[in-house]
Amino acid sequence: MTTAPAEDPRGLDLERLRGHLDHALPGLVSGPLSGRLIEGGRSNLTYEITDGASRWVVRRPPLGHVLATAHDMRREHRVIAALRGTAVPVPGALLLCEDEAVLGAPFYVMEYVDGVPYRTAGQLAALGPDRTRRAVLALVDTLVDLHAVDPGAVGLGDFGRPEGFLDRQLRRWGKQLAASRGRELAGIDELHGALGRALPASPAPTVVHGDFRLDNVLIGGSPSGDDTIRAVLDWEMSTLGDPLTDLGLLVMYSSDLGLTESPVSTTSGAPGHPSPAELIERYAARSGRDTGAISWYTAFAWFKLAVILEGIHYRYTLGQTVGAGFDRIGELVPVFIEHGLTTLQEG
Repeated sequence: MTTAPAEDPRGLDLERLRGHLDHALPGLVSGPLSGRLIEGGRSNLTYEITDGASRWVVRRPPLGHVLATAHDMRREHRVIAALRGTAVPVPGALLLCEDEAVLGAPFYVMEYVDGVPYRTAGQLAALGPDRTRRAVLALVDTLVDLHAVDPGAVGLGDFGRPEGFLDRQLRRWGKQLAASRGRELAGIDELHGALGRALPASPAPTVVHGDFRLDNVLIGGSPSGDDTIRAVLDWEMSTLGDPLTDLGLLVMYSSDLGLTESPVSTTSGAPGHPSPAELIERYAARSGRDTGAISWYTAFAWFKLAVILEGIHYRYTLGQTVGAGFDRIGELVPVFIEHGLTTLQEG
């Protein structure tokens, strides 16, 4: 009796990948490759691959409808390679492949890092209040470390265009919305316009992650209490720009969505989780930056996430998403719009 070979994960041709790795990095792989999709991502696709002895991670864009500039593999690979050796923990970048003949899209390969991405308040609650508090405050400290990196010193001096960053970001996300707009969304144009009329003055530019939150980092997570942040992941929206956009996003993800069940969850309900105000205070104290306009940045984060989720919902309606949990994404978009409007109006 023979056993049929396991099917390749959708979007990952393991035979072609093995051939390319053998050519580009001879000796890296010592046996047949197997792989699996790492669930939890809602944008670029992430796979764990192994030859039975070692493990690596492959990142590639989503299948089908792809928004311009939103899934740039060269950009992700460049920033993690540049940050290696700084105080910001990142996986080692092994290979960038822009030849679409291999996997049907550009991709890159990086080291596998052991650790846990805490995505929900329930998962975080298992650590207990003290460890939860330490882990979330360490997240703020890691953000301060990122924003302290001198871009020119690590080869990222031309990584973005900081001048007019906030205005350009608003226009960019407006275009992203238009590219994925398949239905009416009450209030989203009002939110976009209100943000444009109240642009704050940006501090000095830094490397910006663009999607900085707890489930985009890997934490040690051992029973012994190792809560070290071992790697910051998902750099697809990184650039040079206003560092307070990262803080606003972190504040948004540390706020209560007001939903009992959600495929996009904040961790704010976990016992011991610091409040948004405490996160802001810690960032301000450690970075020395003025956070007085943080309500604008948080409202912008609600808007940006509404646009991202609408793009995912659009791909879902076209049958172009991979993995579980996409069927309820569309329900969240009006919730994010309403939170954005309330945050901007009430400060």
